[in-house]
Amino acid sequence: MAFKMSVQEYKGKINEVEIGKGEKAIKLGGQQTLAFYDFDGDTGNSQKIGIEITDVYPEEWVTGLKEFYGDAAKNPAEWAKFVEEKLNPDFICLRLQGADPNELDKSPEECAEVAKAVVEAIQLPLVIAGTGNHEKDAKVFEKVTAAVEGYNCLFLAATEENYKSVGAAAGLAYGHKVGAESSVDINLAKQLNVLLDQLGVKYEDIVMHIGCSAAGYGFEYLVSTVDRIRLAALAQNDKTLQMPIITPVSFETWGVKETIAEESDAPDWGDREERGITMEVTTATSILSVGADAVIVRHPKSLETMKDFVCQFA
Repeated sequence: MAFKMSVQEYKGKINEVEIGKGEKAIKLGGQQTLAFYDFDGDTGNSQKIGIEITDVYPEEWVTGLKEFYGDAAKNPAEWAKFVEEKLNPDFICLRLQGADPNELDKSPEECAEVAKAVVEAIQLPLVIAGTGNHEKDAKVFEKVTAAVEGYNCLFLAATEENYKSVGAAAGLAYGHKVGAESSVDINLAKQLNVLLDQLGVKYEDIVMHIGCSAAGYGFEYLVSTVDRIRLAALAQNDKTLQMPIITPVSFETWGVKETIAEESDAPDWGDREERGITMEVTTATSILSVGADAVIVRHPKSLETMKDFVCQFA
């Protein structure tokens, strides 16, 4: 008897969300099966890999990275242009660290000027991330969304605390995409998506950021949550969870002890920069395999490795 491979068919489909404009615009989602399961159905758009830059000089980054970027890292617009020309990621993520009240506490107007300069300097899609301070992010995004109107950016992120301000500015007033950030919980993710929908933001304009952790730091809980969300979206046709998922891997992996410990303090662990790359690639590969549609990394070697990984399944 000839072998007949069984096929798992799903009723649901992940929404297709476009970020950016012109020839460099990218699309996330669109799949009707689990990640890389091309033997079961349409896997939609390929996973996208972005590079992180910041609005302030990254003093805490490893020496190798600062040497690689040189003076370009002192000017966000030049930095973004350098990344686009030399590294060619799928998108760039501008992280507005300088707005953090615990750091430089830059004003919303200053952040808006930086974001406008960056988006005008590149053709790649731009993801704009806040500080993690929900109150400050709401104020910053109100100005930044207006400054980059027409560029179809993705804003990370709207939370339960500030979704009204962020959703209204990014998703309604200025035509951007909204990142819905929850805390590694399927019910919280669903609730935030529903709240944004009730506000008026279309499900097709939402990308989920359901949390992130470095591999080995509660990562199995993140993986199981993504898995549950994907199965609910596809198998149960739950439209409140049919949004693409973006995971800012670099935000977490470069802050754990394995990547911040100096070689003099942990000589058996080897080169600090290589440790960071390994942690970043391990985390990014794992979360893409379980269902994330896009990841953000920091190191050029991580970008190269992840793009090669995705190409294997293209």
